[in-house]
Amino acid sequence: MKSKGVVWFRKDLRLTDNPAWSRATTDHDEVTALFVVDPALWDLAGDNRRNQLVAHLAALDGDLASCGGRLRVYRGDPVKVLPDLARQVTADLVHWNTDVSPYAARRDDAVRNALQNRCVGHPGSWVHPPGSIQTSSDKAYRVFTHFHRAWDQLDRPLWATPGEARVLGDHGDGLPPADSDPLMPPGAAGAMHRLAQFLDRVDRYRSGRHDLDSTSRLSADLKFGTIDPRRLAAEVGERTAGRRAFLRQLAWRDFYGHLMAAYPWTAREDMRPEVGSIPWRTDPEALEAWKTGTTGYPMVDAGMRQLLAEGWMPNRVRMMVASFLVKDLLIDWREGERHFLRFLVDGDPAQNVGNWQWVAGTGADAAPYSRIFNPVTQSRRFDHEGWYIKRWVPELRRLPPQVVHAPWEAHADVLEAAGVRLGSEYPKPIVDHPEARREALAAFEAATAGGA
Repeated sequence: MKSKGVVWFRKDLRLTDNPAWSRATTDHDEVTALFVVDPALWDLAGDNRRNQLVAHLAALDGDLASCGGRLRVYRGDPVKVLPDLARQVTADLVHWNTDVSPYAARRDDAVRNALQNRCVGHPGSWVHPPGSIQTSSDKAYRVFTHFHRAWDQLDRPLWATPGEARVLGDHGDGLPPADSDPLMPPGAAGAMHRLAQFLDRVDRYRSGRHDLDSTSRLSADLKFGTIDPRRLAAEVGERTAGRRAFLRQLAWRDFYGHLMAAYPWTAREDMRPEVGSIPWRTDPEALEAWKTGTTGYPMVDAGMRQLLAEGWMPNRVRMMVASFLVKDLLIDWREGERHFLRFLVDGDPAQNVGNWQWVAGTGADAAPYSRIFNPVTQSRRFDHEGWYIKRWVPELRRLPPQVVHAPWEAHADVLEAAGVRLGSEYPKPIVDHPEARREALAAFEAATAGGA
């Protein structure tokens, strides 16, 4: 009798360097490839991420077609879809690559129970999976430097190649519709093309990673799993300082995954209770101005508008707009985290929460609360000529570079010549940064003292 397996694809949309796929196609004679469009996740994602996902699924379906099969796509609750499909194809075992978000953990436990444990999880989403790096007291590291030291000492062998199982062909419900073209060319082929482009400049990564046009653009591939992090680490290597700096970023990604697996409550709660009670403000108008890119701070507005248009922002801009929300506006980091998770193409709960808590000073190994990004200084340093601002805030495109970062400082004649009327064509700043900084420092200092 033939052995039959199912591979439930989630954040691992590739056939190579995929332990779940490799094991299933090696251990079984026939394999069914499955993706479940889960309304609980689909309905919360923005158009850009949904469009990118659909494109990746189409590419994966094409890769499966070259193996003689198809990707079965069903819409529904995985807790019902998985057992139904397993019965339909008389599967002996269901395989998947594990995830760490609180929702994923609850869902997978429910699916495991529904399948009566006829399933197995694989560590295909990390360089070193959660639980593999722990302190001497068997707990997750909460200081990155210690985690990274242990992380860097472990071997990173590549996953086994796929086996020879027959891949079944049935399209299920078919792919969901897309609203527009994806942000980037899809699938494993698209990811490898982006990797090849990045390898041409990776040696400059240590000094240039905060340049607005020098990011790797691979975070979305790691989010969707169109590239394996171990493969990525192997291709980049360690022979230059730039390459080692990039591997350090992969370690940060693992670090946040390990933290969420160990402390799932941090998805909604501060990891550092000693911070105390920060007096977050409830200011719907300021929050809306931040979300829509109408704060009056050009660099902040450019980043937030790019997020809505593309589902993307350079890392330096992400840190700056996050700092503006939690420090200048004193609005709860959870508001920003939810907004980012909805609209970012690379939106991933562990990375999103980890980075927001880092900026807010409430997480493990977080930035000190006194670190507050000056939106004008950051703008002048990283967008010296104002090209990024002028792309995303076109109403300022006629301003000269020396004033585009802070138009309220420009002479009235300069503003008039550029067709800019503050408060009309472009808003006046909604806060005064120096004053907001003083208030934030006082609030965080009091909260920290209260939690000591």
